[in-house]
Amino acid sequence: MGDGMSRRLLSVVKHDLVVWNRSPAKSKALAAEFGADRVRIAASPSEVVASCDITYVMLSTPDAVKECYEAVGGVLAGVSRGKCIVECATLAVEDTVRLEQQVLARGGRFLEAPVSGSKGPAAQGQLIFLCGGDAKLYASIAADLDAMGKAKFLFGAVGAGTRMKLCVNMVMGTMMAAYGEGFALAQGSGLDPAQLLEVLELGVCGAPLLKLKGAKMLAGDHAPNFPLKHAQKDMRLACALGGQAGVALPVAASADSTMKSAMAIGSLADSDFSATFEAQKVAKPPLVAKERVLWVVGLAALAAVVIARK
Repeated sequence: MGDGMSRRLLSVVKHDLVVWNRSPAKSKALAAEFGADRVRIAASPSEVVASCDITYVMLSTPDAVKECYEAVGGVLAGVSRGKCIVECATLAVEDTVRLEQQVLARGGRFLEAPVSGSKGPAAQGQLIFLCGGDAKLYASIAADLDAMGKAKFLFGAVGAGTRMKLCVNMVMGTMMAAYGEGFALAQGSGLDPAQLLEVLELGVCGAPLLKLKGAKMLAGDHAPNFPLKHAQKDMRLACALGGQAGVALPVAASADSTMKSAMAIGSLADSDFSATFEAQKVAKPPLVAKERVLWVVGLAALAAVVIARK
């Protein structure tokens, strides 16, 4: 994600960048392509922040964010008065609020800006920025956000952008689970799931997500754009937010369970979140009431036979 965003800032807004990545090879590739005069590789996150007026932070998980902010040489170590941090990861609301407080305590400014989109949209400048926090900072980076995305929103104080992002990813994850169940049902009942895909694409269910992922799901192609482990993290956070808000989310909870089942299969955690379908293809249906009665009766009959033989 950060690679695509960086390329847009370099090529569209024509910014020169100071970059740091947990995988140094990615930074080196960017510098080799655009030139060392336009891309300077920093030795630490704190060096990036100290060198720049505005720092965009894009990391994959809450744990990675916490480490990169709070470690020796981390983001916070570079924050001083007037430094601006734009946090683009998807976190729990309490994590984002904590980051804002930590940055403000050092005299910095903070904007949460989680994005709707994955690697492809990041490279194409088609992200959607869901922001909360410093309104003046939001306005000042409008050109950057427009270069990296197709839309931007400011929802209010820090936490509002994160809540919106969790709502978005919860809906997307449940849609993926629903498509997978449909394909599994078609296949299990003797139909060609490819024909179901064709029918769905012609009707109201033919959303961009289906057009992007449907054929790949049926082909078993789960090359990662949005890794399953990150999608499940967002679903977990959305379910937790529902608990805090007193909102029942049974559909999301079911999708979360299915995602976790898929992650238990081989190395699917690092595959695209469309790999949820791999768990659905092999899932056994729960016993219905009649089957449970027959199963209990069968056990009772077996027990009677055993007792009689004794």
